[in-house]
Amino acid sequence: MKVLHVCLASFYIDNYSYQENMLPKHHKQMGLDVEILASLVSFDENGNSCLMKSGGSYINEYDIPVTRLDYKKSKFSKRLRQYKGTFAAIKKSRPDIIFIHGCQFYDIKYIVKYVKENPLVKVYVDNHADFSNSAKNWISKHILHKIVWKHCASEIEPYTTKFYGVLPARVDFLVNMYKIPEEKVELLVMGADDDEVEKAKSEKSKQIVRNSYGIEEKDFLVMTGGKIDHAKKQTLLLMQAIKNINNDNIKLVVFGSVVNDLKKQVNDLCDGKKVQFIGWLENHESYKHLASSDLVVFPGRHSVLWEQVVGLGKPIVVKYWEGTTHVDLGGNCKFLYEDSIDEIMLVIEELYNNRDQYLGMKEVAEQKGIHEFSYKDISKRCIQY
Repeated sequence: MKVLHVCLASFYIDNYSYQENMLPKHHKQMGLDVEILASLVSFDENGNSCLMKSGGSYINEYDIPVTRLDYKKSKFSKRLRQYKGTFAAIKKSRPDIIFIHGCQFYDIKYIVKYVKENPLVKVYVDNHADFSNSAKNWISKHILHKIVWKHCASEIEPYTTKFYGVLPARVDFLVNMYKIPEEKVELLVMGADDDEVEKAKSEKSKQIVRNSYGIEEKDFLVMTGGKIDHAKKQTLLLMQAIKNINNDNIKLVVFGSVVNDLKKQVNDLCDGKKVQFIGWLENHESYKHLASSDLVVFPGRHSVLWEQVVGLGKPIVVKYWEGTTHVDLGGNCKFLYEDSIDEIMLVIEELYNNRDQYLGMKEVAEQKGIHEFSYKDISKRCIQY
């Protein structure tokens, strides 16, 4: 059976662990024939968005064929996501299942055309848009989403078996913004790569990471990661909170990328021992580092690292955002409600000093998180295979 993953609404980045990478990987491991159709949007070596120079075909790190499509040469082709040869590429692939990662691209009409000609093909659509990352100005909300992308969603809706929101907020976005019938919409959580989880959870791997940063067995290691930019400046509050805690056994390791005008603030908060910033990590290294921690804290906006941490079975502290509480499995998670150094200090010190409470969080995380956020299981559920 052939599965075509369509990544034309946004980016596709090789060697990453986004959903667009993980679902194809695990579908292939299930024995399915898998192919990816993608845009030119990718990331550079610093984790920043970039545009590949041209389209073409190649085999990715999981031995899956990838076809990148060039944009049409028109004024609005990049904005509307119109590509050269979309229908020809779909016909050449001859899929039995089409999994569409984001319905926000004008060329979705060619998927409709293909399914009309091949009515036995099953279509699934996911959604990564909500009001935290989309529809943030009048034109985006009232023109792009309420008219253009709603039209695209409406076009594909009659032929779609299921629409998925990857966060509760993104389920609501499908229903409220695009008017997709509620009975066709479900939550499909993002998750953690089972292969990386298995490797990262070995005691040897954890010890190697901790030794690298002078973290002793008695130390309580807090970790955070991801981009530090003006939308996620709360990482600086976490760094200051750890510095302010009068306990040398509570330490923080931060990994990720930093925008240029925040680099000095990050460096000034580091002391090389209690608070360390270690820069950008490759995907497999981020799993190993997160697994080596005692507690992971994300004081800012949601990122895919939240689900990876829950899938690693780690206790987690995150900023409360309406529509992102799915990471709370009944005790593995605590929420931050303010952008406050004092609140962060209070939560971390409470978990350090109350061993029973911390061990209770850890037990729930290990018992529930590893299973419910497993990409192996998610990949089966998403195509009802």
